Amino acid sequence: MNEQAGPGPVIEIRDLEVSRGGSRVLDRLSLSVAAGETYALLGGNGSGKSTTLATLLGLLRPDGGHINVAGADPAAEPEAARRQIAYLPENVALYEQLSAYENIAYFMALAGAEPDAMRMDEALDAAGLQPEARERRVGSYSKGMRQKVAIAMAVLRDVPVLLLDEPTSGLDPRATADFNQLVTRLKQRGTGILMVTHDLLGAADCADRIGFLAQGRIVEEIVPSAGMDVLALHHRYTEAAAA
Repeated sequence: MNEQAGPGPVIEIRDLEVSRGGSRVLDRLSLSVAAGETYALLGGNGSGKSTTLATLLGLLRPDGGHINVAGADPAAEPEAARRQIAYLPENVALYEQLSAYENIAYFMALAGAEPDAMRMDEALDAAGLQPEARERRVGSYSKGMRQKVAIAMAVLRDVPVLLLDEPTSGLDPRATADFNQLVTRLKQRGTGILMVTHDLLGAADCADRIGFLAQGRIVEEIVPSAGMDVLALHHRYTEAAAA
């Protein structure tokens, strides 16, 4: 089970202000993610999505506001915050000459863990990577297969927070469906998930809440399960992003 983060959300951001290159990127951004919840953060290029992730990872210091990741402040305790996070970037960096097993063993060792073969297989089963592919060199993998290896590592980390950067970008419909099923499994075990994406339709399939980021703050938040006209919202969102 995940480490207990105590009461309250596993991600909490209040009035966050972050500047880069002399320009304000996040302007009093506020959002929260509960344990067992998926929050999708949508926005166009330059809206602040990547800056939000970098700040949660302790790579950028905020100018103001409050940020908490499972009980740790990434600005004051970046290493403590990162121990609570599994991060899946848009382009997964794996060693192409190694197999899935070898990549997992190496990266988990860097994190101070040594999962045995049974645990690795359980994680790869959950991620949906076929058994016959696991001993092949990763250099032969598709993007979807690489993501499954990275997701298996996130499963093995068993931490309270999962950050996803454009997780369905470049995936075919089958790989996207596998990803959505895995998100559901992670939520069921209590993981809080924040995904940043351009894909409104994909977010509507797996997110509990969707926040629209513009000019460094949330301008609208919706709950897909409450019912919505996804196509109308998609048109409005894409028009706003292009403006």
